[in-house]
Amino acid sequence: MKAIINGKIVLEGATVSGMTLLFDDKIQAFETSTAPANADTVIDAKGRYVLPGLVDMHIHGYLGEDASDGKAEGIRTMARGIAKNGVTSWLPTTMTVSYPELEAAFEAISQVKAESEKPGFDGAQIMGVNAEGPFINAARKGAQAGEHIKPCDPEFIDKHAGLIRVFTVAPEVKGNMAAIRRIHKEHPEILISMGHTNAIYDEAEKAVRAGVRHVTHLFNAQTGLHHRDPGVVGCALSENRLTTELIADTFHVNKALFKMVSELKKDKLVLITDCTRAGGMPDGEYSLGGQPIFVKGIECRLADGTIAGSVLRLNEAIRNVRQNVKRLSLHKIVRMASLNPAIAIGIDKAKGSIAVGKDADFCFADEDMNISRTILRGETIYNAEV
Repeated sequence: MKAIINGKIVLEGATVSGMTLLFDDKIQAFETSTAPANADTVIDAKGRYVLPGLVDMHIHGYLGEDASDGKAEGIRTMARGIAKNGVTSWLPTTMTVSYPELEAAFEAISQVKAESEKPGFDGAQIMGVNAEGPFINAARKGAQAGEHIKPCDPEFIDKHAGLIRVFTVAPEVKGNMAAIRRIHKEHPEILISMGHTNAIYDEAEKAVRAGVRHVTHLFNAQTGLHHRDPGVVGCALSENRLTTELIADTFHVNKALFKMVSELKKDKLVLITDCTRAGGMPDGEYSLGGQPIFVKGIECRLADGTIAGSVLRLNEAIRNVRQNVKRLSLHKIVRMASLNPAIAIGIDKAKGSIAVGKDADFCFADEDMNISRTILRGETIYNAEV
């Protein structure tokens, strides 16, 4: 048995102090004693916040690697890197690339996923794949490669249903609405997301009725809010069946909107990074989906100026929301990067919050959300003090 003492523990409904957290690979109990007699190992949080392990359900790359590269070692590098940001569960996210490239990427991700489920893995655990494309609208492709865009293909989803947790689709494209209905009926465990879409409001609502339950990076690569046609954004903000992603880097979405979006979506809001291989790397030229991207500060763009992913870390997203939504409690913000995405992708029985019986996944953070330790299934996978 292990114990965490002297921490401010961020639970689902509150942040509590003066408690000891007992765990092995699962969370076992909370005690008021600060010196538990039955613990073999005592970890002193030294007054830091003890957060649930963060869940990044939309991340393309990190530390020079990309999920679409089809390289197992690259996926391992990403898993180790994002653990330093407090992430314990994640979905490597592919781009609109060719089917052979997707097959190679899925094979590499599957290999590392199996490794990450075993004791001794030193990075964040892979929970499946997020396929952002290729079933999108070329008119809203953003940084995606137009030559590989396809109509929604239920057979492709069938083939990879054991790995895909979420995929993005433009519902207005001919044939896609029928595909959504079929996939939702045959694979209700897969989260269907609207994104890179030119859908009007009525088409977005129709998609929800067909089985769409999520919106890919709110405001970006979709029809905006207009008083005569509320668009995909209007549907996302008003439809309670939809969880909604937000890239809270203050560049993709103006920080002035964080308060409004959080108040409207509440527990249906999910913080994501949409991070590229440039994450954790210096400014310069990188690639995304086979296209060159140029990174300066928090901005990633194609040569023509199109926004192309981010370099955001998930702990930074929490900090950015906290700094710009003053009256929102920390536990509610942390939930946006832990329990909310866990619920969205169906892993909340084991992940996403600090509760007895769940996996012992934690991270320690200071007031600025800098991460000093990350624990996965009871084992430390990152410690800044070593």
